[in-house]
Amino acid sequence: MFGREGGDAPFIAVDGLTKRYASRQRALTVFEGLRFAIGEGEFLTIVGPSGCGKSTLLKMVAGLVRPTEGTVVFRGRAVNAPPPEMIYVFQQYEKSVFPWLTVRENVAFGLQRRQEPGSAAKAQRVEQLIRRVELHGYEDYYPNQLSGGMQQRVALARALACHPSVLLMDEPFSAVDALTRANLQQLVLELWQELKLTVVFVTHDVDEAVFLSTRVVALAGAPARVDLDVPIGLAHPRDQVTSREQGEFITRRRELFVSITRQQAREAEAEAAR
Repeated sequence: MFGREGGDAPFIAVDGLTKRYASRQRALTVFEGLRFAIGEGEFLTIVGPSGCGKSTLLKMVAGLVRPTEGTVVFRGRAVNAPPPEMIYVFQQYEKSVFPWLTVRENVAFGLQRRQEPGSAAKAQRVEQLIRRVELHGYEDYYPNQLSGGMQQRVALARALACHPSVLLMDEPFSAVDALTRANLQQLVLELWQELKLTVVFVTHDVDEAVFLSTRVVALAGAPARVDLDVPIGLAHPRDQVTSREQGEFITRRRELFVSITRQQAREAEAEAAR
């Protein structure tokens, strides 16, 4: 039973996930028995201290990493391989785009194995997405001719070309400057609403988590567990000034920050006692 979904089967269910790594020196349990659900259309963000397994968890949802125990269930089926309806956007944008392809070719790449009405329809969709991520005029540029933020826009457009129902994003804005990050946050929010996506987002930035999300799951402990699972009641549309001044933003930011810093203090005390 997943409390937020009541008696209905959740869109995505993280059911008792455990991940252990074995070595000659010792076995490491990253997280153990994680359990929560993700509703269709949610923007759910996972936060937690560095090393708590956020990215590993996201890769398990994507079917890229197998859990030691437990399952991820998507639309009623266990995820044992990457579902075609899920698209993963990497932390390093250079991993999400091909340097030998132009912007247009990168965006079109995702359509090569998709059933589309015809080449004209594919070309039209590519051009629409390039315009939507504000890269019109850069269609024939290569990634090394673009800024980091522009490359991440290429990665977004290519992901969306595949008509995903779920977008999985692993700290996608951590390598860009503050202003570019704010602009990309706004773009992702707009795309989430326009395309009615489900987004699962990983970040170490509490402010980013609260600003973007409809709900935030905070991991804590060693092995990690779900320490907080909180809804974010900020109204839409959101903007970088007024949304961050609202009482809901401040309250949720405080809750999540306390969860993470409390765990960091515990880890420091445990390290000092060794």
